[in-house]
Amino acid sequence: MSLIYEKQIKVTEEHIDRNNHVNNVQYVKWVEEIAGEHWDFVKHKTNNPEDIWMLLDHHIQYKKQVYLGELLTIKTYPKTPEGIRQPRKVEFYCNGNLVVDSLTLWVFIDKETQRIIRLESNWLDIL
Repeated sequence: MSLIYEKQIKVTEEHIDRNNHVNNVQYVKWVEEIAGEHWDFVKHKTNNPEDIWMLLDHHIQYKKQVYLGELLTIKTYPKTPEGIRQPRKVEFYCNGNLVVDSLTLWVFIDKETQRIIRLESNWLDIL
């Protein structure tokens, strides 16, 4: 299985701000949503399917505006772990062009104890 998870979203009125383009905050919501969807898709292959990811840090670069009715392709994939931090890329494409680029850092949390779980550096190999 590829580590890339992808979906498409058609931009609707609820995504638009008063400047008539996708609201920047909406991209943050989509970053969190697609990361959660990707985890839901692969967690059954891990030893920790009930545990959760917590967002520590996010960086988003807005390259082009996206407007009502346009179709976005969102791609996400985890990068090589950095100690307890798990970097994740989320890329937004419109008409084949990268319009928003995001890098987030996550930590894995034991659902019951609320403590960070240190994953093996090669944990992505099972996916």
